[in-house]
Amino acid sequence: MNLLDPDQKHRLFWLLQAGGWAGWALSFYLGATVWGDPPDNYGFYVPIIAAVGMALTLGLRWAYRLTWDMRFVARVLPFLLGSYFAGVLWMVARTFIFFSLFPEQKAAFGIESSAEFYSYLEGAISAAWVMFGWSALYFGIKYYILLQDAKARALTAASVANEAQLKMLRYQLNPHFLFNTLNAISTLVLDKDTNLASDMINKLSRFLRHSLETDPMTQITVDQEVAALKLYLDIEQVRFGSRLEVLFSINPEVKHALVPSLILQPLVENAIKYGISQSVKGGAIGISAHKDGDDLQLIISDNGPGLDFSQGITPKGSGVGLENCRERLKALYGRSQSLKLGPTLPHGLTVTINIPFSQEA
Repeated sequence: MNLLDPDQKHRLFWLLQAGGWAGWALSFYLGATVWGDPPDNYGFYVPIIAAVGMALTLGLRWAYRLTWDMRFVARVLPFLLGSYFAGVLWMVARTFIFFSLFPEQKAAFGIESSAEFYSYLEGAISAAWVMFGWSALYFGIKYYILLQDAKARALTAASVANEAQLKMLRYQLNPHFLFNTLNAISTLVLDKDTNLASDMINKLSRFLRHSLETDPMTQITVDQEVAALKLYLDIEQVRFGSRLEVLFSINPEVKHALVPSLILQPLVENAIKYGISQSVKGGAIGISAHKDGDDLQLIISDNGPGLDFSQGITPKGSGVGLENCRERLKALYGRSQSLKLGPTLPHGLTVTINIPFSQEA
């Protein structure tokens, strides 16, 4: 939804003004031909009185704009009185123009004196209702545009806030990941294992380059997400060696499905931190992606110690990585997503993500 700029509002007013009065003139002329026998050149008279009516409504518009910022009662009075007197003035102008153009019609209307003329005028104040109608439409359209502007501003503000939140959550991963990786590199340097330290720095630079070149507001394909995840796992493989086993199971039909960039990395990092590193022998991590009805389902599982599900309550889990994923998914998909924790049999933890399935164009 876009805000209308002042030029667009100005054009819209004149479009409605011209169209509305042209419609009134046409209906007035057709009504005169249906219900009576209008005088010759009546088609010349109708545009003139329509132009006079339009001019009077421009005066009403000016009065309404002067009182727009006042209290409601202060706006009601110009609406009622302005519409009424504009209608009276319009009827006076219409009557004088009519009998000036068609003086022979005075006898047909039974008007021979000024008193009879004003008696006729008093019975024709119904023209004021046209002005009331114009005023009601003016206020109605004005309030509608203001309401749409307010909604557009609210949506824009929400979008900006949402974008800021997503960027914050997305970039929050880098310091968390860097802290762990630099600690590992520091340990390798202290152990004088320079080859492994150099290899780890090289892999880290490749991963960070990918991270920084990927816009956090865009989605990437499952294939691209898996490629980025493999860069991260290459770094962890340097740390854990044969103690870390990774198994991928990516269904070919979802390779081009869209996912938030680097949504899996913090979950895999959690699995390594709380699962694999807790065991002397290490362990395995499984990463799978497939369609689940109308959803894309992503699963990260490990065979570490897992969490306690014995009380029948699914723990929410804690930690920056898991909460980061929860908040990003909520911000992107609202209620159309889920992130659930469950046990891996015979032991371990499984994290299951469901998001709406969509593919790149």
